Amino acid sequence: MSFQKDRMLIIPAVDIKNRKCVQLVQGKPGTEQVVIDDPASVAEKWESLGAETIHVVDLDGALGSDKNTDILEEIVERVSVPLQVGGGIRDSDYAGKLLEMGFERIIIGTMAIEKPGTVKELAEEYGSEHIMVSLDSRDSRVVIKGWTEKVPFTPVELAGRLQEEGAGSILFTNVDFEGLLKGFDVKPVLELVESIEIPVVYSGGVSSIKDIELLSGTGVAGVVIGSAIYRKKIDFQEALRYQDPGIRDE
Repeated sequence: MSFQKDRMLIIPAVDIKNRKCVQLVQGKPGTEQVVIDDPASVAEKWESLGAETIHVVDLDGALGSDKNTDILEEIVERVSVPLQVGGGIRDSDYAGKLLEMGFERIIIGTMAIEKPGTVKELAEEYGSEHIMVSLDSRDSRVVIKGWTEKVPFTPVELAGRLQEEGAGSILFTNVDFEGLLKGFDVKPVLELVESIEIPVVYSGGVSSIKDIELLSGTGVAGVVIGSAIYRKKIDFQEALRYQDPGIRDE
């Protein structure tokens, strides 16, 4: 599914660590607040509740451990809505393998920043619409390698370059607020959306329906929600009302 103008997809997250669906605080191992067996069944649940796209992250891969490739394959087999996947995609071969496996979009971060030209290469081979670049921000600087290493650029500084290279969309995660369920600062979101023409999906700190309402006025093409829906701070089906302006205003 490609992103559509004037729609803000509500995208549930399925994060995988130690073969389970988890939610971490600010991406730090050992901070698991949600642990559920069988990630594929969790993805199926979100599809049954109306999700049009699901966000899958291999946290083990992102942190340099063994990848959960078999679980990713199972999710693709059991879920029919489009899936976007990230975590540990550090070379073009693995990126291609995931797209050929059936994922709609791959999300690359570290590789896009450390290996200039990779985005262009993947976009030319598979199409820009299948290439999402993750710009994760801590203290207003982009972080890579599972949020463990900071680079000397802001998200806006990198976003323009990545758009030129062929990225089809940007996933912007504000790590300062990730997993804390305390809301977020909307200013960096607005700055990023206004700086580029490709769709921006937001993640990090979304903890209430009011947060979703706030994002619906920023121009983002989607919002990824994790901890808040697992810990029942947000009713997922209520959040879905914000996907379409017409339904939202009823």
